[in-house]
Amino acid sequence: MKHFLVVVDMQNDFIDGSLGTAEALAITPAVVEKIRSFPGPVFATADTHGEDYLQSAEGRHLPVTHCVKGTAGWQFAPEISAALVGRGAVVVEKPTFGSLILPQLLEDAAAEEDFDITLVGLCTDICVISNALLLKARFHEREIYVDPACCAGVSPERHEAALKTMRSCQINIIGE
Repeated sequence: MKHFLVVVDMQNDFIDGSLGTAEALAITPAVVEKIRSFPGPVFATADTHGEDYLQSAEGRHLPVTHCVKGTAGWQFAPEISAALVGRGAVVVEKPTFGSLILPQLLEDAAAEEDFDITLVGLCTDICVISNALLLKARFHEREIYVDPACCAGVSPERHEAALKTMRSCQINIIGE
């Protein structure tokens, strides 16, 4: 059985940049440890926008420029980057909340072996839940896990609401 770790958007803009939170800063050491100790391949998503972000559909709803490709805010936090490089992680750029490419990459990496997927990262209530639901829809017979100790939402309340929604969709919340 293969175990895959998906690290969602642990980028500077979501940790201590334009959309950063104290909760995101607080989980960073736990995410680093999870990456280093995870017993399987690691994939990481990178929220990726262009200079025209504010003119995009997302930008009209969330008018805060963030994760513009090539900027410091788009980069993974240094300690996250070091851990990902150390594990040979596959990085997947995505222009929106969920990655449509990620499921195929995971399926290819499984090479017809049974597998499960664990997700960690930011933000629980936007990109983590979007990717978890996409993966659950694609791999409905596989176990999908989310580690809440390695996730943070836009607010603690929205983090908890997202966990509740994922539980309803048969995504396993680690620690319960």
